[in-house]
Amino acid sequence: MAVLLLVEARKGFSANQLRRTIWGQHKGSYKTAWYLFHRIRRAMTEVDKPALGGTVEVDETFVGGKQRGHQHKPGHPECRKEVVLGIRQRGGDVRFFHAGDVRVGTLAAFIRDNIAEDVDVIVTDEYGAYPPAMGQFKAKHKTIKHKAGIYVDGDIHTNTVENAFSLLKRGIIGTWHRISAKHLAAYLAEMEFRFNRRNRSDLFLDTLRHMITADPLTFEKLTA
Repeated sequence: MAVLLLVEARKGFSANQLRRTIWGQHKGSYKTAWYLFHRIRRAMTEVDKPALGGTVEVDETFVGGKQRGHQHKPGHPECRKEVVLGIRQRGGDVRFFHAGDVRVGTLAAFIRDNIAEDVDVIVTDEYGAYPPAMGQFKAKHKTIKHKAGIYVDGDIHTNTVENAFSLLKRGIIGTWHRISAKHLAAYLAEMEFRFNRRNRSDLFLDTLRHMITADPLTFEKLTA
């Protein structure tokens, strides 16, 4: 039942909702529901992912605290935002990553590891770290100038990956309310897994298959 509820909820399903739905308002343990959902999310974390090709959009967003913009300073008392990098193949899959920062080297590593060498076009906004992060893809990089008020220029836009970000943020704001940095990657894996299978009729069974083959997640390891 928990697997079914999780895979059918486009914006996620909270542990409190699960506790109330399965055990009732005054029964069951939040810790049990939370641990159960994290074991399902662990199964949704895929190790082998095909490289993205065709037209690929890359963008970054920030979730959590108060700070805005790219001046992300991990450890600063006023900096509670976490960086999420999104890479999406237009008409295909999305990848979400919890990144430590948005520096050139960090972006370059994600781009290199997740985009196919024969990609047609990589589209980003005008953030200054993207051009030097492109590496061998420099000639295939196109920029949309959001600061100039331009959001679509023919086929050049980042609307596809931004739509995926929108769904993710609705899950954080409307369903989970708050996600710790420690477990953010697990929630990103859940959203990515479900989003990339949104048109498949066997989503529920496919999730069960992943649960059978995934390494077990102990409560001690989850909370370490």
